Amino acid sequence: MIDKALTFIFGAVAAPVCNFFYGGGTMSSGVMVALVFFVLLDWITGIRAAQKDRFYASKYGIDGVFRTFFILLLPAGGHLLDEAFQMPDILFGAISVGVLYRNLQSMTANAISAGWGNWFPEWIMTRITEWVRSELDKKTERAESRKGESKS
Repeated sequence: MIDKALTFIFGAVAAPVCNFFYGGGTMSSGVMVALVFFVLLDWITGIRAAQKDRFYASKYGIDGVFRTFFILLLPAGGHLLDEAFQMPDILFGAISVGVLYRNLQSMTANAISAGWGNWFPEWIMTRITEWVRSELDKKTERAESRKGESKS
């Protein structure tokens, strides 16, 4: 009985809060569901890439949780500004698409680092790798620097 009451209370609080921060329309709901979906895929690919590199730092992972909450709040800031300036979800849309684009790059770079690129034809992987080259370089650099920190 208590679990049903807590679920009811959570839903009664969470739904209006989400509507306030992200808007209540189907477009904003769809965008946020897609963004959360691709964030989860980024986490999965990131964990797998870290395991393949044989370096999985819990501190970096914990920082990633905070980064993720920050990233997911960026579209909310766009929506709040749209409301303040009485604009039709222009900033929400721009920020959401920017965050989604960046997240897709990160997820793709993680998947390549995890070795999952072997499942695709070489010509596709060449184009994808060109698209995420700078992200791959940053991830490799971070992994190498974390390995150096663990030896100290």
